[in-house]
Amino acid sequence: MNTTNANALAAMADALCATAEEAGRIILDIYEEGFEVELKPDDSPITRADRASHVFVSKRLGELYPDIPLLSEEGIHLPIAERSRWQRFFLLDPLDGTKEFVKRNGEFTVNIALVEGRSPVLGIVRIPVRGVTYWGGPHLGAFRRHDGGEAQPIATAAPGPGGPVLLASRSHPAPETEAFAARNGVTRRIDAGGAVKFCLLAEGTAHLYPRFNVTWEWDTAAGHALILGAGGSFTAPDGGDFPYNKEDLANGGFFAAWK
Repeated sequence: MNTTNANALAAMADALCATAEEAGRIILDIYEEGFEVELKPDDSPITRADRASHVFVSKRLGELYPDIPLLSEEGIHLPIAERSRWQRFFLLDPLDGTKEFVKRNGEFTVNIALVEGRSPVLGIVRIPVRGVTYWGGPHLGAFRRHDGGEAQPIATAAPGPGGPVLLASRSHPAPETEAFAARNGVTRRIDAGGAVKFCLLAEGTAHLYPRFNVTWEWDTAAGHALILGAGGSFTAPDGGDFPYNKEDLANGGFFAAWK
């Protein structure tokens, strides 16, 4: 398998951050203009912002990296017989947190990941409303940059005297999250949308993110890489590996933590 070295990953991160930031501007234009909400066959919402971001990012990635295939939430999902031949590929969620976009609470993101084999090695998360981009990977470290500012290294942090802060989905609550908090004596919690939760863990604002209900590979890959780059962990609930490019692109539960 061809692996990307650290210098190449850093150069790729620059290009992917710029791509995600431009996609964020496209999304914000639509956010301000107004939009209609449609429902996909699984009853999840989609807007023209999702589609416009997908079209832009997929075109840009094809221009920059024509030899690296793309798997996007809003694109064609090729069968595993073809995907299993991929040594590396991009995973894209062009607008993660469409429910938050529709609610206009600002907690939506653009997620781009590079996966090698079954593992993400680079992840970019852009939060358009906040004007901030996060990126990182297990061999790269993790960084945050506000528009107009310099890149800042970030890292997960151990809980303070008040105990750990738990992350939970704003729009996809699960009773198992409440049970986990009670079982482990966790009393502090942040509800957030989309991949914003991964960013809060990577920068040390929160410490635990147990997920029990369904996500998809494009929801998690960028945040997974970011958390590993920041020094955290990301596993299946039993502590095992959390692989990508599965036959079924739906994920089981996961557990992300500060170490």
